[in-house]
Amino acid sequence: MPDTPPLDSLGLTVDLALAGLTVGSAAALSGIGLVVCHRATGVLNLAQGAQAMLIAYLLRDLVVVRHWPVWPALAFCLLLVAPALGVLLDVLVYRPLQRRGAGTAETMVAGLGVFVLLIGVAVLVWGTAPLSGAPSPFGAEPIALPGGHTLRPDTVAQLAAILVLALTVAATTRFTRFGLQVRAVVDDRRLARLAGVNADRVSAAGWAFGSFTAGLVGVALAPYLLLDPYGLPLLVMETMAVAVAARLRSIPVAVATGLGLGIAQAELTRLRPAGQLLPLVQAVQANLFVVALLAAALLAGPRITGGAGDRAPLAVPGPAGGGRAARAVCLVLLLLPLGFRDNDLRSALLVPALALVLLSIVVVTGYGGQISLGQAGYAGLGALGTALLMSGRIPAVPPLPAVPALLCAVLATAPLGLLTGWPAIRRRGPALALVTFAVGTAMSRFVFQQPYATTGLTLNRPAFLAGDRAFYLAELVLLGLGLLAVRGLHRGRPGRALTAMRDHEPGAVAAGVNVPGLKLFAFVAGAALAALGGGLMGLAGRAFDPASFDPVRGLLWFAAVVVAGADSALGAVLAAALLIGLDAGTVAGVSAVAVGLLAAAIGRLPGGLAGAAARLSRRHPAHPPATLPPGRLTATGRRVRTLITARQAAARGEEARP
Repeated sequence: MPDTPPLDSLGLTVDLALAGLTVGSAAALSGIGLVVCHRATGVLNLAQGAQAMLIAYLLRDLVVVRHWPVWPALAFCLLLVAPALGVLLDVLVYRPLQRRGAGTAETMVAGLGVFVLLIGVAVLVWGTAPLSGAPSPFGAEPIALPGGHTLRPDTVAQLAAILVLALTVAATTRFTRFGLQVRAVVDDRRLARLAGVNADRVSAAGWAFGSFTAGLVGVALAPYLLLDPYGLPLLVMETMAVAVAARLRSIPVAVATGLGLGIAQAELTRLRPAGQLLPLVQAVQANLFVVALLAAALLAGPRITGGAGDRAPLAVPGPAGGGRAARAVCLVLLLLPLGFRDNDLRSALLVPALALVLLSIVVVTGYGGQISLGQAGYAGLGALGTALLMSGRIPAVPPLPAVPALLCAVLATAPLGLLTGWPAIRRRGPALALVTFAVGTAMSRFVFQQPYATTGLTLNRPAFLAGDRAFYLAELVLLGLGLLAVRGLHRGRPGRALTAMRDHEPGAVAAGVNVPGLKLFAFVAGAALAALGGGLMGLAGRAFDPASFDPVRGLLWFAAVVVAGADSALGAVLAAALLIGLDAGTVAGVSAVAVGLLAAAIGRLPGGLAGAAARLSRRHPAHPPATLPPGRLTATGRRVRTLITARQAAARGEEARP
């Protein structure tokens, strides 16, 4: 028989497990909300973290600032504000998308828009400084258990809420007419309407419940965390691993996974290896949900769906005339800072650098049709790699000057694009988005925020670029080269193949396009552009700042590119100027609110601003529409066009049958 562990070791194990239930129960609540919302609406609620953050801030404001009693404030937040927020999102954001038959990509962008918008609102109202959380309504006196162990009263309440919610959902789904209507709406909304089901009411109920559980998560975490408009939403998004592990279907699996991860994270604190492994083990201990999200997203494969198909691409090509106007606007915006004073010019240094990062999203998403939420991670690798090479921190490599260090960092980061490119071969939509977000978050947690990688770094500009004006001119030259390279890519043979893959991947495969190779190429090229922009951002500020490459900022950048026009390289420049200019000229959070509003309105603004310009140009054309002569098409383009035409003709024939 195995030896019985000592009593003190067993007692420590039990105490850690009970402590882990606090985080685990909050993760389980998050999983329940995501699963139920997806089952009722067919949408993966990417904005859940921001909803939880907003309710937590509101509860603190009512209790700490306005001196409401805790229980009335809690009831107001959870029973009135949270469900009303869910219904509002359904009516204003998601219902127009459902009625238009929008694809998964647009639905996800709308969710990211809500996420960014709520964060911007929190920044405008409460600022960016961390605030103490709201007091617990259950008090701080622990509950005594047999054996001398204790349990927090909040944890007991959360476990009770999990049990009640799980049983209520199970009973509603199996034994009520409403549960049958929910399944009918998710399976086929149009047929459910024909059968007399009020699909809008079903969706509103699903969003109200999802928002209510998001509020529960925020309330559960508020007493134990400093409220941060960026950190808290990211923390809740990491618990999405629970729902992904449950395939967005099984509530028992979501609950078990959430509780298990919470307990495992607490138990891992007992590991204290000696030597260089200690920082890595501590990073895993503190970020176990990030590891679980990455593993769950990779193992889930393409089975995670968003309910709608991938019929509508994010990219809508803009008109030719609008392109000339956009070039003129971009040129003015980029040259205008040369006349600024020193302080204003220093803020503008980030515009060309960020434009290069956003160009990477244009290549991956706009041209290749692959949703990548982790480009901020590659930008951070470019900045960190430049700093490490300049500081002589790479073994067997002497300290390098700034320009060679930047080029080497870009070359070293480009192959790392395979980290997200390889999973993209078999994934689309939410599955790919979750993988790329998890990779970017892992880079931030395990590299950018670790002292062993970021201490003792120097990022000094070369002498001939020490002045801000000279450095800005150098950035403009590099941005111009990047724009020319992206333009050449888009107009060349690889660009036409990327467009064919984006518009109709099965047709591109049938036409002989090497789709896996194209996806890998897009991610590698995107990683190189992002690394170049990130390195310039580090040199502009003369320091490596992990907050500049936070995963939440990456979500804001992605939404900004889609809003400006995912298929427009010039749109990346306009988006960078918008993000930097609004926050520098007003107050922090304004750019997030503006981008969030436009992204959340993607249901009424298909294709973003570029799509609106294209539709306006078609209504009032300045020149007759030009057609491309057949001889100008490549053989691949002709095959893709023939296959798509045949598929459309077959679809029309099926619809014409009685």
